[in-house]
Amino acid sequence: MELLKTFGLFYAVVFLRYAIVAFVAWQVFYKWKLHAWLYRKIQQKLPTSADVRRELAYSAITSVLFAVVGILFLWQKGPLHPYTQMYADSNAYGWPYFLAALGVMLIVHDTYFYWMHRLMHHPALFKKFHVLHHKSTNPSPWAAFAFQPSEALVEAGIVPLLACLLPLHVHHFLVFFLIMIVYNVYGHLGWELYPKKLLKHPVGKWLNTSVSHNQHHQYFKGNYGLYFTYWDVWMGTLRKDYTARYTAVTEAKKEG
Repeated sequence: MELLKTFGLFYAVVFLRYAIVAFVAWQVFYKWKLHAWLYRKIQQKLPTSADVRRELAYSAITSVLFAVVGILFLWQKGPLHPYTQMYADSNAYGWPYFLAALGVMLIVHDTYFYWMHRLMHHPALFKKFHVLHHKSTNPSPWAAFAFQPSEALVEAGIVPLLACLLPLHVHHFLVFFLIMIVYNVYGHLGWELYPKKLLKHPVGKWLNTSVSHNQHHQYFKGNYGLYFTYWDVWMGTLRKDYTARYTAVTEAKKEG
């Protein structure tokens, strides 16, 4: 009974966090401000109802698998929790460590995501792991968790990796997961939120953008990063037309 209640709690946290962030983004950009802001949409067409239903259905399944992995490693009574470096006392390491560890978590996750993502685009693996996500060639916020189960399990691999790599508190993961889903929804939003001068900023130019990930969905090649672009830059996988496309989207003017 306790396990069932714990699963219900984990699932509710995972799915509702995704659903709330995606719903807010959907209501603002695809309902409330759609016509006013359509000229700034990265791809002018809109996702179909079938796209949204598919994205929601698979995101619900993904949330089940994410909840199971969370129970295995993050729950104090989880069978694999003793093999992690998770700690219970939130004051054990102090705030400077808490914030620094969050930064490391994002860097590790971005590295994990880039190489995992790029590997799943190999012809031998694409259909087995990643093809479902790419059915959203014009993604919406609901696509953030729309993975086939095989990919969802690989995506969830970041949890045991981080839990075993660093001393972390469950609060680290709560903040990390919130950042992850917000950035993931932004990446699939269909609108660019960063300013047009971002790519000229010495720090901003390394941030991944909604334009970047939208191009990945549209063309299936290049722009494999999650939070940052440095792996794409270093590995030569940043699309050659990315800067021009980003500039065009952020400088678009409303007709009339």
